[in-house]
Amino acid sequence: MTSIDLALTAISLGAIAALSGIGVLVTYRTNGVLNFAQGGIATLVAYVFREMVVEWGLPIWLAAVLALAVLSPGIGLLLERLVFRPLARRRASAAESLVASLGVLVLTLGMTAGIWGLGSRGDAPSIFPADTVKIGDTRVGVDALAELAMVVVFCIVLGVLGAKTKFGRQVRAVVDDRQLAELSGVPADKVAAAGWALGTTMAGLTGILLAPQFRLTPYGLTLLVLETFAVVVAARLASLPVAVLTALGIAVAQSELKQVTLDGDAGTVLTVLQSNLFIVMLLVLLLVVPRLRELGNGDSGSTGSFSSRGAPPSGPVSRDEARRDVLGKLGGAALLMAPMTFAPADLRSAFMVPALALIFLSLVILTGYSGQLSLGVAGYAGLGSLFTLKLANGDLFGLPAVPGIWAMFIGAIMVAPIGLITGWPAIRRRGLVLALTTFAVGAVVSRFVFEQPDFASGLYVDPLELFGAELGDKAFYLFELFCLGLGLLVVRSLHHGRIGRALLAVRDHSEGAAAVGVDVRSLKLLAFTISSAVAGLGGALLTFSASSFSTDDFAPMQSLLWFTAVVVFGADSAAGAIIAAGFIVAIDVLAPAGSSILAVGILALSLGWLPGGLASAVRGGIAWVARVLADEFVPSAHTTHAAANRLTRAGGAVPGMAGTAGATRHGAAGSSGSGGSGGSGDGIRIVLPAGAPRPTPLGETLLIAVANHTARSGLTLDMLPSARAGEADSAERQGLSGPRPHLPAVPVERGA
Repeated sequence: MTSIDLALTAISLGAIAALSGIGVLVTYRTNGVLNFAQGGIATLVAYVFREMVVEWGLPIWLAAVLALAVLSPGIGLLLERLVFRPLARRRASAAESLVASLGVLVLTLGMTAGIWGLGSRGDAPSIFPADTVKIGDTRVGVDALAELAMVVVFCIVLGVLGAKTKFGRQVRAVVDDRQLAELSGVPADKVAAAGWALGTTMAGLTGILLAPQFRLTPYGLTLLVLETFAVVVAARLASLPVAVLTALGIAVAQSELKQVTLDGDAGTVLTVLQSNLFIVMLLVLLLVVPRLRELGNGDSGSTGSFSSRGAPPSGPVSRDEARRDVLGKLGGAALLMAPMTFAPADLRSAFMVPALALIFLSLVILTGYSGQLSLGVAGYAGLGSLFTLKLANGDLFGLPAVPGIWAMFIGAIMVAPIGLITGWPAIRRRGLVLALTTFAVGAVVSRFVFEQPDFASGLYVDPLELFGAELGDKAFYLFELFCLGLGLLVVRSLHHGRIGRALLAVRDHSEGAAAVGVDVRSLKLLAFTISSAVAGLGGALLTFSASSFSTDDFAPMQSLLWFTAVVVFGADSAAGAIIAAGFIVAIDVLAPAGSSILAVGILALSLGWLPGGLASAVRGGIAWVARVLADEFVPSAHTTHAAANRLTRAGGAVPGMAGTAGATRHGAAGSSGSGGSGGSGDGIRIVLPAGAPRPTPLGETLLIAVANHTARSGLTLDMLPSARAGEADSAERQGLSGPRPHLPAVPVERGA
């Protein structure tokens, strides 16, 4: 074929990529959200369209109308109303909106996999006839010309709407400042809903057009759509004409590469490049384009907005806090040891938990502590697995075979320089560029390394041996727990001390940290390096737990799923990372394939109402319960006489109030046994209602902990709710004067 013939055959792919880019740009320019769910929505609509035509027997035109005029815009309206409007109402950061779109992506993938399975289908119908038109000496498909015509029409219509109509002015007003636009009478919700409806309609059209040209698979089609983000980057998130021209240019260049032939390793690379030019250009453009025209303050690469924990205490903690910390760790260790009592088959299923937990811990280091949004962790995990197997098989740079256990640690260390090299250009990028760069790196590693027979074929997994003895199932699980313990020690060392406080300062406000002398770049590189090594160790354990190396385990879509799970369960919580790993493994074992994807996606949609993820929600719930219990059971030393009399009649006593008497059941939180310095007369007395049963030791401990929390918080409680609900002695209250005393303080050194 001549160059002209190859160029004409590429029109269809280029036009579809342009339509996908237009949809992403419309959503971003109207709502400020880079919609990573574009690929998932396209795949879901393509599957529904095929179902209506192939399985239900509907005419193609009717199925197309239902898919593009009802289903696709309906998805956009639902997403705007249920997911992104709450985020916009509370002025959530771009990072939270980006993660919410990832949650929608995971949810749509879970729905597609749960309904139609993970298998591929080659009978997707086309909405255009298979006829061709002769242009010169070349015949071009009617579908390609129709798709190109749609691109031109959409560009013209959107350009006129944006520049010449009232709706275009309203869109710009809403994007610039939603609250100010609403005060000016602009219907911000309707504008945002229209943008989402149009963007998801373009996504559905992209999926329907791509499905006949490629085999229809949930992961494959989704990744194809995400690769077209290259045209959005070239357009700098702003220009529709540049996006269209870039899409056509990349498609034509990919087609023209088929004329080039090379020998040896260069020929292998060229073969891969001929089918993956879009993802390569995405990475190249991210490194070349100086800056994207981001809306807002461009903070989507910083994850401080959904990290809810501050710096740990710099000084010694109280005895109660230390005891609770020890008890929590012992409880977690007991849960991790529970699989040792399982049947052999169930124990082998539990092998995945420590391995995934290590990978998730690497995201806690990079995302939760240093504030860098990383969407390519599967690439580092896969490299750790690949290096480990190469070392164990004696097939790496001519090195002799290394025992499997030592090969794991050496392989993880070998991943660290790769994390440093890839992190160096990444840390110079901010906002959406950082998110897209990490995703592109993971995708390129997957396509050019994991999927190539020269690198990933002929690898075998031998059972691990220690001192010449083969590790059984229980011994291997204990070894995994040992590796997980090492990862937790690394996380703890990075979270505590000066490094931990510096990392959190970089996460929360990198410019402010740099202003006070923090070496921001070095800390970010440190986080990238250590995170990649921890992910590499987790990837090696993942391969040994499955007894084989599979490229699907480290596909780019896995990075998005894992990142979403970590954010849902708490981006800055090591315990949340372990719980997330156990949750995913348990769902995959107990439910059909793809159920864990669906479950994580559903939980991710709650981020609009639960900033900081489930871990933050749990911590907030505990604090709320503590405040309620403190308000109910811990009276102030400044309670009125009327309230004291009521408490006395109820069978309680109020500390510091003269003339009160009666039988009292209380705990003295300020006693020496609880870290306080006062005696019974100075302590906080917990008053229980009359007739209340005596608390158990655990209940008494909880009440004492509540009292300690109240004392450390410096709260002032004027009276109990029961006193406020009764008749107020207003004259007596007005007679109170002088400073309002706080509850007795518990001597504890509080961190910065």
